[in-house]
Amino acid sequence: MIRPAEIAEGLAKGEFFLEYLPILSLPDLRCIGAEALIRWRRADGSLVMPGEFIPSLESTPASGVLTCWVVETAAAELRDWLQRHPDVHLSLNIPPEVAGRGGVYYAAMKAGLADMIDQLILEVTERGLPDALGLEGMLQARQLGIRIALDDVNLLGGANLAILSRCPFDIIKVDRHQLAMITPETPHPQWLEGLTALIRSSRLIVIAEGVETDQQLQVLIQAGVQAVQGFHLSPPISAADLIAFHQRTHGPEDADGDLQP
Repeated sequence: MIRPAEIAEGLAKGEFFLEYLPILSLPDLRCIGAEALIRWRRADGSLVMPGEFIPSLESTPASGVLTCWVVETAAAELRDWLQRHPDVHLSLNIPPEVAGRGGVYYAAMKAGLADMIDQLILEVTERGLPDALGLEGMLQARQLGIRIALDDVNLLGGANLAILSRCPFDIIKVDRHQLAMITPETPHPQWLEGLTALIRSSRLIVIAEGVETDQQLQVLIQAGVQAVQGFHLSPPISAADLIAFHQRTHGPEDADGDLQP
């Protein structure tokens, strides 16, 4: 188990960096934003994946420190891009103890994102749902213009969807394991009909994660899904490559897209 002190030391040594996973609108496949992903490359060159160190941070002071670092770094790398393109967005994964308590909003203000606050999306998982205090903070964040996304949504068990009735979510992100069920043998898995009905009956934005084949992409377009991300479209890339990718998908004269219900 990686100790929080090791993570703090890695931050002090500049071993952490960000990559960005582009998010594209459907059906036109224009880049409309990206999800910031934290990476850790130790001094010996070894890469530590988030799943190896994020769990050890939960409910520790290091969690808030790392979250603020992500906000500040993303702002430094993408502030000008966000300012030039007010319809693109930046998604940030937020741990349970930070979600909705004002820390992210404060960090965004300090990082110079005051005029772009409505371009931020905070992602929380079902496991990371906040308590009553955090829920109130999420409501306040939404009033400021920040959107809230429920990540890793599983449409088979129903547990995730029950949460939507009591939490202020604007966006749901369909789990990559669900997408993997779309195969030549099973082109329309059981959960797809429910997803289509949800899109038609609500104002929720649906982003499908983990798109790896053209078949999956076409099925999602037919289902009415509004946005996608995954290696079939782009792997995680640097800030400079994200800006170039965005320009390629729009063209120099094209207007920006946005997440619209």
